[in-house]
Amino acid sequence: MRGGRGVGALHAEWTKLRTLPSTWWLLLATVVLMVAAGLLTTASLSAADCPVPAECHEDTVELSLTGVWVGQGAVVVLAVLAMSGEYGTGTIRTTLAAEPRRVRVLAAKAAVVGALTVAAGAVGVGASLLVGREVLAADGFAVPGLTEGPTLRAALGSVLYLALAALVGLGTATALRDTAAAATTALTLFYGLPVLSGLLADADWRERAEELTPSTAGLAVRATVGVERLPIGPWAGIGVLGGYAAAALLVGALVLRARDV
Repeated sequence: MRGGRGVGALHAEWTKLRTLPSTWWLLLATVVLMVAAGLLTTASLSAADCPVPAECHEDTVELSLTGVWVGQGAVVVLAVLAMSGEYGTGTIRTTLAAEPRRVRVLAAKAAVVGALTVAAGAVGVGASLLVGREVLAADGFAVPGLTEGPTLRAALGSVLYLALAALVGLGTATALRDTAAAATTALTLFYGLPVLSGLLADADWRERAEELTPSTAGLAVRATVGVERLPIGPWAGIGVLGGYAAAALLVGALVLRARDV
């Protein structure tokens, strides 16, 4: 996007999203769900189960970030509504009349949805790590510093994961237009495919499926212990999710350009 038209498209999408009550409820839900899930997970652990508390080898960072798996659902729904909501109300006609360049409209939506997701994700990830650290340290677990390399990678990667998940939802909604169909499709990618891959009897096939499943691959970025034993590396997993996001947006852009509305 270039010049005033690009800025205008961004401003228009920001105005539409910020005036929707559902936007703020879903962003709040993202943060609350992430922190709550992380708190429940870390509070359920006990260092007393280890021979020596300081020698517990739990991945405390990954456990604190358990809620990323839950929060992704809220950001996906937010992104779906950002596009499908306009088709439901018919305001998409006004949007496209004001900005005939349809790819620019999609790019503006992606930028605004991505920025909001990053903001909520950063708050949720930061709060989850702080809460998890306090809970686990109080129970006797040895917890890594928040500024250590693996912890920072897990934190930044988790925020990026949420942003990419939202873009998958946006691209899916652009292609399908219908809220129910888009939400079902996107949520199945993130919650249904991991279940199906886990049902594969052959270990090699199961590992390959996990490498290609967006949530299983992408969430590897949270791991800070035993990374070498994962089916896919942290950043490679984010790359897989990035591929899904790029494909969803590409298909959405092509469909948006091809149809009348």
